[in-house]
Amino acid sequence: MAVELNELRDQIDAVDKQMVELLARRLALVEKVGEVKSLHGLPIYAPDREAAMLASRRAEAEKKGVPPQLIEDILRRTMRESYASEKDSGFKCLNPELRSVVIIGGNGQLGGLFGRMFKLSGYQVKVLGSQDWHKADDMLHNAGLVVVTVPIHLTVGVIEKLGNLPPDCILCDLTSIKSKPLQAMMSVHQGPVVGLHPMFGPDVPSLAKQVIVYCDGRGEVNYQWLLKQFSIWGASLCQIDAAEHDHGMTLIQALRHFTSFVYGLHLSKENPNIQKLLQLSSPIYRLELAMVGRLFGQDPNLYGDIILSSEENVEMIKRFHQCFGEAMKVLDGHDKQAFVENFSKVSEWFGDYSQQFMLESQNLLKQANDAIHRA
Repeated sequence: MAVELNELRDQIDAVDKQMVELLARRLALVEKVGEVKSLHGLPIYAPDREAAMLASRRAEAEKKGVPPQLIEDILRRTMRESYASEKDSGFKCLNPELRSVVIIGGNGQLGGLFGRMFKLSGYQVKVLGSQDWHKADDMLHNAGLVVVTVPIHLTVGVIEKLGNLPPDCILCDLTSIKSKPLQAMMSVHQGPVVGLHPMFGPDVPSLAKQVIVYCDGRGEVNYQWLLKQFSIWGASLCQIDAAEHDHGMTLIQALRHFTSFVYGLHLSKENPNIQKLLQLSSPIYRLELAMVGRLFGQDPNLYGDIILSSEENVEMIKRFHQCFGEAMKVLDGHDKQAFVENFSKVSEWFGDYSQQFMLESQNLLKQANDAIHRA
């Protein structure tokens, strides 16, 4: 049996090597695709093309007796690598006449990412760091686009220093709150203004499928090219009112980060053996633990700023605390019926999204489980 098994394994290894060769050929073709897209100013991410291609490959796989989800998983992972590869080909510059792009805070991680993207698109990029304000007038007097990307608690103060920009200069910020920075930019600068919030971190391999939220300020026609440039980078744009954005962020960022912070704080006080927890973990708990642990691998000042950036955030967290207390009363009373009733109400509120999220999470958990090495 051992000989027969080894022969089969050798055949599998040979097929795997062929797969590696095919992937290498595909990536070489992708590199050429990136060059063509860069030349013609086409977006790195084409959702219609991707959806049609996946549907076609799934149908072909089914005819061959291959599970359609298997080929989709392989192709999606391959496409993620492809988007990162296409990025390296550069992008078409939509506004070649633009004067310099000045990134205030460009030495930071997110500012550095946007600086690289602008450079890959052929723009002249200058960085104004915290130690460079003595050079600010020289750097800003001929700027065509100024991007403010500094810690939240410094943002308005930095914006207030920008009263002498050229009248046609576009002023924008990348802050995770929008109302106060947008108001400050509108007050200090009479030219085009737009508030931006990239909904991703600086460690993304490409901007394909990443969301950039924008809040119109003034002179929308003057910065349409900038939004189109983001689209060429692969980003998905979401337009929203600044106040509505900030309200949404109380749930999407402030409450989520705070609950992760408290859970991590509680874990540290309970002081379990993390390695033992990982050995015992189901895929979903390991993923949850990874999301909490990820928070504590980053800058505490950033997350403190996000959580404390508005009184609305604090009030939202207080309401969550109150809800937590009400749920604890159910547990203290060992009232299973009340638990089931509350559970059912929440399930009804989610509606069809419950099943949608069930399917999405199943795929995520399968991928998370695949990545785990167990002895």
